[in-house]
Formats: sequence, C-alpha cells, structure tokens
Amino acid sequence: MKAITLTGPGQVHLTDIPQPERHTGDLLLHVNLVGLCGTDLNSYRGKNPLVTYPRVIGHEIAATVLEGTEAIPAGTRVAVSPYTNCGQCAACRRGRVNACQFNETLGVQRDGAMTELLTVPEAKVYPSSLSLKELCLVEPLTVGMHAVSRARVTAQDVVAVYGCGGVGLGAIAGSAFRGAATIAIDLDDDKLETARATGATHLIHSRRESVHKRLQEITNGSGPDVVIEAIGLPETFRSAVEEVAFTGRVVYIGYAKEPVSYETRLFVQKELDIMGSRNALPQDFREVISLLEAGTFPVDRAVSAIVSLEDAPAALARWSENPASFTKIMVAL
Repeated sequence: MKAITLTGPGQVHLTDIPQPERHTGDLLLHVNLVGLCGTDLNSYRGKNPLVTYPRVIGHEIAATVLEGTEAIPAGTRVAVSPYTNCGQCAACRRGRVNACQFNETLGVQRDGAMTELLTVPEAKVYPSSLSLKELCLVEPLTVGMHAVSRARVTAQDVVAVYGCGGVGLGAIAGSAFRGAATIAIDLDDDKLETARATGATHLIHSRRESVHKRLQEITNGSGPDVVIEAIGLPETFRSAVEEVAFTGRVVYIGYAKEPVSYETRLFVQKELDIMGSRNALPQDFREVISLLEAGTFPVDRAVSAIVSLEDAPAALARWSENPASFTKIMVAL
C-alpha cells in the first residue's frame, strides 16, 4: 500500500509498504485525512532530534473503522490519539501519561498514519459524528487544549496566546470555550483574523504595535493572568515571563531551538507558575470534540489546503519554503 516516507532530511517520497497486521485489542482503520504539523516539518528539515529515518510521517488522523468491535463497529468515524505510554515511568505513575518518558508518537519514533491502512488499540480512538475534516483537527487542537488545562484557565481569566498556528489556535479556542477573555498575538493578519473567528477577543499584531503596551491597555496595567507560548522563540519565551501578571501562569508548548536567557528575578518576584505542556490526555480529546460539536470553530478557515497523497511531498516542500503562508495542510487518502 502507498505511504509518504521521509528517507532523510529534505527527502520525502511516495513509497510502497506492507499492509498492517491486526492484533488482539486493535482496530483496523482506513485513513481518510492526515494533517501535516510542525513536527513533520521539523522532521523534513532535519531539525527534529526525536525522529529516525526512514519514517512514515503523520499523526493527525481522521479515519473510518474497517474492522472494529462491538463498542466501535465498522463504519464508525474516529479521531486517533497517536501516543503510547509505558505505564511504569514517573509520569505514568502520576497519571500524566501524555508525558510518558518512553512515549513513541506515530510518525516520529514509529511509523505514522500517512498511508492507506492503520491498526491502533481500541483505547486510542475517539468516535464522533463530526466531519472528517473536523476529526482531523482534533489531535492538533488537543495540544493547545492541554496547555489550557495545564494553565487551569477559567472564565475569570485573561489569557494571552503567542502564535496563531494550528497549536496556538487550539489554545485560543480552548480558552474561549472556557469563557476566558483571550488575546491572540501574531505577525500575520490572516492568522489573526482566524484567531478572531476562533474566539479571540483582542488581536495584537506584534510587528506593527507594541505587545507590552497593548497588553497593559487590555488588562488595565495588570498583565494577563495566563500566557501560553506556542511559537518557540527566545524572545517570546522571555516576553511570556515579562508580560504575565503577578502570580500568573506561564505555559510553554513550543520550545526554543537555542538557549534562552531570563531575568530570573521575575520568577520569584511575581511568584509565577511556569509549566511545560506536552501532547494531550484523554480528557483533552473529549473537550476538543465537545468544542467542535458546538460548531463555533472556523474549520474551513483553519485549513489552508487539502492535497492528495501523491501531492504531499511537494506540499511539504512548499510549506518548508514559506511556512508563514500555511496554517494547516491536510492530505486526503
């Protein structure tokens, strides 16, 4: 069967791979749509330290069950959690299986979903009546939603989100879904308008206006209660700590590709909660599905392009050459 395989940095090909074998407890899925994400882009560029080659990419999945169970029969549409967990490490013992020390994500440490058929454990699928395009957005939105959960966002909070790509939109949508006043920060007008449609109550164009001045105006001089960083740049890492309110919460989803120098006095003086956020938990998947079922997320606006499996290598190359021009690319199988 056909698959999209990375054989090395900058080398992506349409290949033939064997059909998967279904084992006890697994479902056999026909993959309908797969989203490309920043992890795939970094793997393509040779900047993902976790990936090994050759590797079938893809972990944002909308699929239809071909061989199922009594609980999830054939014909059911599902989203898929692409993560594994060992059940034994410190994170798993604490119930935070999303941060398993030995996690293997589809398309990174093991072959992914950008192929025709896939087998996954029944516990990793989330049935829903959502459209295939909506189901394909579930996993990337859960990454932002998990950051919202880590930040303990409530309707009483003001939340600022740095970055309006796919993951940032998940954080914006999740914060707005919980009733928080949400500020979107980016340097792309189209992405900011998508953030507005997603639920952002304020927009800040970081190239044309002072982020600090606007955040102070919006929050009456206090700063946001929560800052979620979904870009991964040293300057936005620092800005998150500088701009958040006293006793506020900072959550990092992105990670900087180089060391970051901080004014650590702010950690103590503001008594900040500073957290990382990785992957997602089952409750994040369920919350995102509820959000999408509510019909408030701008699905069509959030998806830049849908391409065929044969066109996926060229689409990945175009995205690498001009990453700001795309929010989300999906591959139809």
